[in-house]
Amino acid sequence: MSTNQIALKHLVSMELLSNEEVLSLIKRGIEFKNGEKVSYDDQHIVSNLFFESSTRTHKAFEVAELKLGLDLLDFDSKTSSVNKGETLYDTILTLSALGVDVCVIRHPEVDYYKELIDSPTITASIVNGGDGSGQHPSQSLLDLMTIYEEFGHFDGLKVAIAGDLKHSRVAKSNMMILKRLGAELYFAGPEEWRTAEFAEYGTFVTIDEVIDKVDVMMFLRVQHERHDEYSAFSINNYHKAHGLNQERYDRLQEHAIIMHPAPVNRGVEIADELVEAPKSRIVQQMTNGVFVRMAIIEAVLKGREENR
Repeated sequence: MSTNQIALKHLVSMELLSNEEVLSLIKRGIEFKNGEKVSYDDQHIVSNLFFESSTRTHKAFEVAELKLGLDLLDFDSKTSSVNKGETLYDTILTLSALGVDVCVIRHPEVDYYKELIDSPTITASIVNGGDGSGQHPSQSLLDLMTIYEEFGHFDGLKVAIAGDLKHSRVAKSNMMILKRLGAELYFAGPEEWRTAEFAEYGTFVTIDEVIDKVDVMMFLRVQHERHDEYSAFSINNYHKAHGLNQERYDRLQEHAIIMHPAPVNRGVEIADELVEAPKSRIVQQMTNGVFVRMAIIEAVLKGREENR
């Protein structure tokens, strides 16, 4: 058995993971990427419940589950009893009673998972696929895996997170764990999209102040769906002030990498021709998302085995 196999009851927030657990999940993801295989004697059923649109997270979890040889129970919110007014709690209570082992959930409500993991009746394990503008732990772990593959450590790395900070669960998940792992953090983007919580973890700057100093330049998607003020939003003005253009790309250090959780608003956060540039790790992030999610599901299944 790999020393990187860990056991978790649920995975809902980066805050609830220790540094050791985070590193174990990263290293286990790398083992899966390098060809590690697992097999299960018992049947395990997983259901992916996405109440917000998703391509990468949803399909990466599906591919991860298929690679682990698990049985997938289809769930479509459009044809479920949610349309009759059924609550999320009762939906998960039902799936749990039917014998589903793991529910991967994306939901617009921040902290939706709290009543699920506190329930004495729900036995299914919960994996958070994103809660509103709260947390996105699996994205954070794939980001960390990508950085770890590149540098082999986090301590002392200079990481800038730029863009729609206020509405980004990616930024919130990453800032917490990167700070804890020893990285030096900078935050850039429009002032109206900054909130006080970011000041606890790093320094507010403009992108031009840090572009030539950082090891990791992480851009965030402008989340049009979570804003009300986009009638006045200018793509050209945003890109000019806060986006990655060729001039800024050329100022990056030789070893620096570009990251983005995707989907990229091409020509907004990053110039179209730079999305797949040599310093970009965006495609690698998507690939790593499958393998780190294999590690997550494996850890939760192991936790269930140990708690029988």
